[in-house]
Formats: sequence, structure tokens, C-alpha cells
Amino acid sequence: MLRAIKHLLIGGLIIMTMGVPTATSANDLKLTIVNPKNLYDPTPNGYSTAVIVPREGRIAYISGQGGQDGTGALSPDFAVQVKQAYANLHTALEALGARPDQVAKLTVFVVDHDMSKLEVLTSNVKDMFGAALPAQTLIPVPKLAIDPMLFEVEAVVMLD
Repeated sequence: MLRAIKHLLIGGLIIMTMGVPTATSANDLKLTIVNPKNLYDPTPNGYSTAVIVPREGRIAYISGQGGQDGTGALSPDFAVQVKQAYANLHTALEALGARPDQVAKLTVFVVDHDMSKLEVLTSNVKDMFGAALPAQTLIPVPKLAIDPMLFEVEAVVMLD
């Protein structure tokens, strides 16, 4: 009986140590973008179908960033709010020591969404992320936390 427990303990230690990741440098941690060929190509619209975070990556969640400037003021213009919200997201990334190419997922909320707003959204995403387009979901909403808010973006980020 004692011998069986000893083997179980040794076996458990082997299994546990096999799951311990080896040391990786920050440069080894890259998101993998997946856009299956048999699905609609989302890249012209500023997003990817799926993004894989490496097992060793730590995840951070950035709460919704609106279009408020440093004083808390909001422009009544949708395009200005979107541009400012992405600038705020960039500032939040920098505070985490992260870059745009480490963003795995975006969720955007648009008040009174219509097709005329897509060009503004797409151009801002492409400006910030280039070819490293994160997975993204757009959710039309009737209003956000503060009445003058027209746009909000939240992010899931892989940290080095």
C-alpha cells in the first residue's frame, strides 16, 4: 500500500512538472490571427475571425474607454469620440506596458448604430492595429453610461 502511494506521488509530481511552462522571452509571445479561407474575410472591416493567445500569455481586461478627453469632456461628434476612445485605449495599453499588437479581442458599443458609422470605426481600428487586427464584436446600444457618450471600446490584452 505504501509503495502504491509513493508511485502515485511520484507520478503526480511528474505530471505537475510537465505542465510547468519553460521560460519564454517576451518576444516569443505572439498572438496568432486566424481567418479561415472558407469564411467571409473580415479584414477589410477592421477585425479578425479569431485570435489565439499563447498558453504562457497573461491576460488583462481593459474596461470600456469612451471618447472623453483628459478633462472628461465629450465632443458631440461621433468621429471625434471614436478617435479619442482609441487614443484612450492606447494610453491604457501603455500603462500596462502593452502594444496594440497584443490586443486579442475588442468589444465596441455604438449608440444608434447605422451603416454610416462603419467607415469611421474601420479606419480607426486599422490606424491603431494595422495588420494585427484583433477579434472584434460590435454591439449597437440605445445609450451608454453617460448620455452624451456615443461610443465605447473595451479590450482583452495579452501581456508579455
